[in-house]
Amino acid sequence: MADLSGQTDIVVVKIGSSTLVDERGAVDRTFIASLCDQVVSLKEMGKSVVVVSSGAAAAGMERLGFTQRPQDMPSLQACAACGQAALTEVYADVLAKQGIPCGQVLLTRRDVVDREGYLNARNTLERLLELGVVPVVNENDTVSVAEFAFGDNDMLGAIVATLIGADLYVIMSDIDGLYTTNPSVDPSATLIEHVSRIDEDIMAMAGGAGSAVGTGGMATKLRAARALLAAGIPTIICKGRQPQVLFDVVQGKAVGTRFEAPRGTGRENPRKFWIGLAEVPRGTLTLDEGACAAVIKRGASVLPVGVIETEGTYDAGDVVNVVTPQGTLIGRGIVRFSSDDMVRVRGLKLDVIARFMPNKSGQPAIHRDELLVF
Repeated sequence: MADLSGQTDIVVVKIGSSTLVDERGAVDRTFIASLCDQVVSLKEMGKSVVVVSSGAAAAGMERLGFTQRPQDMPSLQACAACGQAALTEVYADVLAKQGIPCGQVLLTRRDVVDREGYLNARNTLERLLELGVVPVVNENDTVSVAEFAFGDNDMLGAIVATLIGADLYVIMSDIDGLYTTNPSVDPSATLIEHVSRIDEDIMAMAGGAGSAVGTGGMATKLRAARALLAAGIPTIICKGRQPQVLFDVVQGKAVGTRFEAPRGTGRENPRKFWIGLAEVPRGTLTLDEGACAAVIKRGASVLPVGVIETEGTYDAGDVVNVVTPQGTLIGRGIVRFSSDDMVRVRGLKLDVIARFMPNKSGQPAIHRDELLVF
């Protein structure tokens, strides 16, 4: 476990909509008060805490009088606009009573896909923490469009955690953690307490979205945890409504499911996380089994000879997904060929490519320095 005894420790905690709302679908102010009490206790211990909070749409539905989640985008964004204000008011009021300032940070993927925006977001968050502020982060749903949406706050929280070099990422959910099967339908399901590697078997244990007010499910949480395994940041999925659960987790108690790479595992550099998590993938390269093994086990670059299929339309310099023949995502990186050129060079060795594309002589499809392997 990461050492949480120092004065510069940073904890990122993400709260899902299903945890934030009560049985009526309204924002549960009692729960938020309990959460903020735990945050204040951690700050008194010298910890810095960033809250990634879902629930804006649910709060907006309550404020605008919707009884069901709207299906059209303008209404959803109107709910988000009103809900962001309502939700931040609740956090700010509760924290202010204990003398802690609260700051709202709204992000879209567009804000972090360019390097300057990424660094600006990091600098803002770091300065807020230096000033003793509790940042409350959410996606800016009022302006997000599908291409630049994070898709769920589990991944937004992972991006924030890598952005500021967090020591721990806690996902507070409506379930105790990762189970072998769905515990709501299988009474023999057992909680998995520790995961050091997320493979196809682990991903197969995940289901769909768990509630009518949320957008994520266990699969989105596993994708976030998989990214942070490469970052060397432990992730814990736990039941958010368990009393004092955030405080217990930070204290090192065995709660929920802990995702942590084995000791001694190297951490990828921050630029790779900007490439792999913040950038929008424009296409997909499917590798053969040999190329997959070289990338995963030996840290090799992706060579054109190992590419068996290309999908999407992209330019050299765009980010693409890298998948196995079975379609499992193993990484993301900056491709050095356009999609048209990739069709021509896939499956070919570098010396053959050099004969008809001398300007690409010796170029891998994706260089290892620009490839984030999950």
